[in-house]
Amino acid sequence: MQITLDNPASAPQPLSPYYSQVARIEHADGSALLFLSGQIAEGATLAEQTRGVFETIDALLKAHGASLADVVNIRTYLTDIGKLDEYGTVRRRFLTGTPPTSMTFEVPRLFRPEAQVEVEVVAAVRPS
Repeated sequence: MQITLDNPASAPQPLSPYYSQVARIEHADGSALLFLSGQIAEGATLAEQTRGVFETIDALLKAHGASLADVVNIRTYLTDIGKLDEYGTVRRRFLTGTPPTSMTFEVPRLFRPEAQVEVEVVAAVRPS
């Protein structure tokens, strides 16, 4: 097993130099698990932020040979659970196949005060 921590140059860079966006756990058969740090994005509305979050997640996955179809687990943190439908509408545009396992939490605030949503995922990459 090999572990790689990464901030791919082809994806938006982290907001802080104190964490890695992707932890790649490679197995002997060539498969891998990708653990993505929680992602936030700019935008005036929850829908805009959610779209930005999933665009960043997509770019991070692509940098490691994966796609949103490879997501097996998702954790979502919302500052207003009353806006779950708004978040879900955007999420369904990005996660179009069989839904991954999922947890959603309401939190009082996130890393940046303007952030309304933060999403972290785990993806399973098949051997090439």
